[in-house]
Amino acid sequence: MVACSVTEECPVAVSAELLWKVFLAGDASIMTKACVGMIDAVEVEGDGGPGSVTTMKLNPSVGDAKVFKTRLLARDAAALVVRSEMVVEGGEVAAKLKSQVSELKVVPAGEGACVCKVTVEYERLDGTPLAPEDQAKLVHGYLGLIKKVEEYIVAHPGEFA
Repeated sequence: MVACSVTEECPVAVSAELLWKVFLAGDASIMTKACVGMIDAVEVEGDGGPGSVTTMKLNPSVGDAKVFKTRLLARDAAALVVRSEMVVEGGEVAAKLKSQVSELKVVPAGEGACVCKVTVEYERLDGTPLAPEDQAKLVHGYLGLIKKVEEYIVAHPGEFA
């Protein structure tokens, strides 16, 4: 079997510290606010530390994916890195995967800005790499969540003061 990975970066128009505090430090409540019409509910089992499982129930308008479940593997506040194992119920690309581990790293990029680097390591059921378009779909799912949170933070700056 072949373990593969795909990495992509995206600029974010909020500071690394704020993105970390609001999105990656462990409070998942932002997801239902920032992703209205995309994520209907979020449940967390555990204390929010390593081993905790977060379940995001997706709105039917999103497509055939129904649920994202993540198990936190590591959260490093000093390095601004979160590593999680993901299981997706439903979805065309997810149906091809045996496993999927994501790493989100936030890098400061000047005042009020940062870059979020997303790496997804995956293993396919058939042991071959995903086609480039499926790799793009895989990583863009993560980037889409980041951009929705960014939009919400920018639109509601007083909420996070």
